[in-house]
Amino acid sequence: MDWNVWFVLLLAYLFGAIPAGAWVARYYGVDIQKVGSGNTGATNILRTLGAGPAVVVAGFDVFKGGIAVLLARLFNIEGPLLGGVALAAVLGHNYSVFLRFTGGKGVATSFGTLLFLDPLAALLAFPVGILTMWLTRFVSAGSMVGGLAAVVITIALGRPFWEILTVLLLAGLIFWTHRENIKRLQAGNERRLGDKTRVAEAPQTGSVTR
Repeated sequence: MDWNVWFVLLLAYLFGAIPAGAWVARYYGVDIQKVGSGNTGATNILRTLGAGPAVVVAGFDVFKGGIAVLLARLFNIEGPLLGGVALAAVLGHNYSVFLRFTGGKGVATSFGTLLFLDPLAALLAFPVGILTMWLTRFVSAGSMVGGLAAVVITIALGRPFWEILTVLLLAGLIFWTHRENIKRLQAGNERRLGDKTRVAEAPQTGSVTR
């Protein structure tokens, strides 16, 4: 591979690794990795800090996945290597170098990469995930069903093998990061959408308070 491919892969990882959730929570004086699920994604932010911060985090997590794919295309990277860039961005989010290789579950960032990789597939899969969340009130269920829907949709649309494989791997990562949620779903004690984590119980960072 050319040096520019390695450069873009590294940038994609670093974009993905930007821990918006951790930084937003720190602004509110909360160590989000010690609250609720311990993840830095929008769901844990929603339960801890509310809708406003969660929307900011979700939007940024989508954006950073998309910008990684857009940057790759500006370097004329297409095909399987573009799929690699998408995966690098999501791996950056899940295993951020800025958080000692911990992070979130990669759902919003995966959506962002797919949105720029294949907008039609992303926009068809999105309502499936949202409807599942609405019907079950389980964010985890909606995330996993949305990932599976994306795989089925890319196959049904006749997308190239490299794209189908990329989406399959992204869905696989979503299932992997939700493995504890799967256990809780099976046990019947998974937290539902709308459940709150009291900020007063959250460890404070000592930076900024609400």
